[in-house]
Amino acid sequence: MNTLVCVTPGEFDYREAERPELTPRRTIIKIKRVGICGTDLHAFEGTQPFFSYPRILGHELAGEIVETDGSHGFSVGESVTFIPYFNCGKCIACRNEKPNCCTSIQVFGVHIDGGMSEYVSIPSDHLVHGSGLSLDELALVEPLAIGAHGVRRAGVTPKDTVLVVGAGPIGLATMEFARIAGATVIAMDINDSRLVFCREKIGVTHTINALTENAQEKLAELTDGDMPTVIIDATGNLRAINTAFQYLAHGGRYVLIGLQKAEISFSHPDFHKREATLMSSRNATREDFEHVIKSMKAGMINPRTYITHRVAFGDVKRQFKNWLEANSGVIKAMVTM
Repeated sequence: MNTLVCVTPGEFDYREAERPELTPRRTIIKIKRVGICGTDLHAFEGTQPFFSYPRILGHELAGEIVETDGSHGFSVGESVTFIPYFNCGKCIACRNEKPNCCTSIQVFGVHIDGGMSEYVSIPSDHLVHGSGLSLDELALVEPLAIGAHGVRRAGVTPKDTVLVVGAGPIGLATMEFARIAGATVIAMDINDSRLVFCREKIGVTHTINALTENAQEKLAELTDGDMPTVIIDATGNLRAINTAFQYLAHGGRYVLIGLQKAEISFSHPDFHKREATLMSSRNATREDFEHVIKSMKAGMINPRTYITHRVAFGDVKRQFKNWLEANSGVIKAMVTM
């Protein structure tokens, strides 16, 4: 079977590999769609934490079951996605129903080889039923679940004003689920085209370009001086993360979905006087996947609007570096296998 390997930062290579064989408690999936996410782009750049090379990328996946042991109620020919965070089941996090931050987690396409391959073998207990969704929709469940998990971590309610910093796919997903939770949503980015996308495609009324506008003044104006009660970072950019501390309301919550290699810093007195809460949000859980699928089926979210670029598997090596360009216009690139 054919695979696409990120050999080193900036270099891909198509390679032949043996098709995986069925083993107990595993399922073989023929991959049909692969969504390209920030993790893949950062891995190609060489800026992704917790990463080593060579690596087969890809964890936003949809496919068709070709072989299964049948132990979890799935059948051959069924369209599925799966939870790509493989946990140990034994550590303190797993015992406390937080498998998304297992102490020895292996994320598909990050710590272990992923889905840029014709066939993959995964643990059957990580499968998620397609529930009638299209392959495109199924491939987008995982990134949406990342946003849904961040919103759940923040405990967002209709009383909240949520500032989402970063209007990439994860930021967009976060905005969607903050909206579904009933909150007032403000989008912040430095790319005007992405802010236009927020307004026109997902109905975010309030947007701020932090590069060309005075963000502090605009946020004060939009919140009648209160400032956002929830801030969620989806950039992973050190400057953006550190700057956003000053935007937080008294009693507010700040959630970091974006991941940064360096150390973040902030004024302890300013943070303390707010009695603020700082949290990270890592991966997602089955509860988040189910919430995403339920929201899709109810018509509360249409993630297919995110797909701005499509490419055949054989063209990924040639096209990939273009998606790193700021003027590429890419929101979500989708690979067809």
